[in-house]
Amino acid sequence: MNEIRLQKLISGSGLCSRRKAEQLLNEKRVLVNGRTAKLGDKADRDCDLIIVDGVPLLGKTASKVIAINKPKGVICSCSDPQGRLTIIDLLPAEERKGLHPVGRLDKDSRGIILLTNNGELTLKLTHPRYSHCKTYMVLVEGKLSQESIEQWRNGIILNGRKTREAYVELTEHLNGRSLLKIILKEGRNRQIRRIAEILGHPVIDLQRISIEQITINGLSEGKWRILEEKEWTRLIKKGKMY
Repeated sequence: MNEIRLQKLISGSGLCSRRKAEQLLNEKRVLVNGRTAKLGDKADRDCDLIIVDGVPLLGKTASKVIAINKPKGVICSCSDPQGRLTIIDLLPAEERKGLHPVGRLDKDSRGIILLTNNGELTLKLTHPRYSHCKTYMVLVEGKLSQESIEQWRNGIILNGRKTREAYVELTEHLNGRSLLKIILKEGRNRQIRRIAEILGHPVIDLQRISIEQITINGLSEGKWRILEEKEWTRLIKKGKMY
C-alpha cells in the first residue's frame, strides 16, 4: 500500500491548498471508508474511498469497473496483513492498479463484488440513502416459519436500530433447511447472518447473485469481467435519495 498523509493527498489532487486541507480535517469534513478522518491520518488513494464535504475525491485515471464472482475464503480487501487471499489477488497484475472493492462480502460468503477506481460509483453503491438493490440466495438451518419471514421483511433491531424493510421469499425447503431469496437496500455488517441467528436459523450458505442489474450470470467462481461503461453509469444515474 502507498499511504500518505491526507492533507498532502487532498492538496495533491488539486482540490485545495495543504492549509485548506488541514482545515477540512480539523472541521471533520473528510471521511475515509465511511469514518471521519483527523489531521495526521494516512490513506492510499488507490484503495481507500476518500470523501470531502460529501463528494468523492476522484482519481485522474479513466474509470474502470470489474465484476468478480468471489469464492468463499477470499477477503474483500486490497491487502491482508495475515497473508490471506484477497479479492484483488484474483485479478492479473496488469488489471489491479487503483482498484478497490465496492462494499464487502464476508470471508465465508460468495457471489458478486464490484471493483473500481471510481469514487462516485463507490459512494452511490455503499451509502444506504441511494437504495440500490442487492439480491442474495441464502440457505439457512431449519424450516423458517411465515412469522419469522414477516419479521425479517418488516425489520429487525440490530445494535439498537431497526433494519429497513426487505424482500424475503422462501423458495424451497431442502432436508430440514430453508432456501431464501433476499433483496436488501442497505448493507450493515454481516446483516443477513446476524438476523438469521436472531431468528434461530443460522446461515449455511450465502451467495450474492446481483447488484441491481449486474449479475453473476456467466461468471464461474473466481472469474471476472470488465463492465461496459453503460452498465456501471446506470448505477450512478439510478442513485437517489431514499
